[in-house]
Amino acid sequence: MAAAESGGRRVGFVGAGRMAEAIAHGLIQAGKVEPEHVLASAPSDRNLCRFQAMGCRTTHSNPEVLRSCPLVFFATKPHILPAVLVEVAPAVTAEHILVSVAAGVSLSTLEELLPPKARVLRVSPNLPCIVQEGAMVMARGRHAGTYEAQLLRSLLEACGQCEEVPEAQVDIHTGLSGSGVAFVCAFSEALAEGAVKMGMPSGLAHRIAAQTLLGTAKVLLQKGQHPAQLRTDVCTPGGTTIYGLHALEQGGLRAAAMSAVEAATCRARELSRK
Repeated sequence: MAAAESGGRRVGFVGAGRMAEAIAHGLIQAGKVEPEHVLASAPSDRNLCRFQAMGCRTTHSNPEVLRSCPLVFFATKPHILPAVLVEVAPAVTAEHILVSVAAGVSLSTLEELLPPKARVLRVSPNLPCIVQEGAMVMARGRHAGTYEAQLLRSLLEACGQCEEVPEAQVDIHTGLSGSGVAFVCAFSEALAEGAVKMGMPSGLAHRIAAQTLLGTAKVLLQKGQHPAQLRTDVCTPGGTTIYGLHALEQGGLRAAAMSAVEAATCRARELSRK
């Protein structure tokens, strides 16, 4: 089944860090691509070993990825990407679909550094792609049409939720969901440490905190509820939850979370302007 669905599709990754690994792992697990049809490049073997462990091919040559694969994800650090695009530009053909997952690198910058009419899309993923529970958005460049957008979305949905948005919303997604993974981890850690303070063993506290986040997210998504409605459902007059919520309000949780998304979004926009 997996081989039939993948259809021999060849997918390349220029850059082999955690995000590239997460996307590749999701695509392979869902049968969207065979491991031997994935080629990843990086300057050293430090990150490539994880691709090799998945059964993927690896190289130290970025242009080789372009010569071998019609669909290529650029997953380098944002400040490295412009030089990488200049390096691989001579290998880009009309057959290529080029996808950047680098935070803060605009479509206009990508198109300026690549050959005219290159089909370019920009994706903002997040780390839970590695367990096929990512939250992603994508935006298409001037020469990427409906076919390219639908193909990319069908692939990325193997890694979680993927929605097409105007490019102006990509940096907001970086602040909300890309960086948001760390924000949620900080909250989960704090919940667990509260339980540890009250006498619960650490391992148990962290498992229950993580499961609480997972279960709450599933209820919100499956029922389509606004978080305020679910919060109200949990609160009983004079009960434990309202006392806890009062403590969170005193600590400024809402303002801190909003400020965190704002700060991360502003930083993504700063990177876009550089």
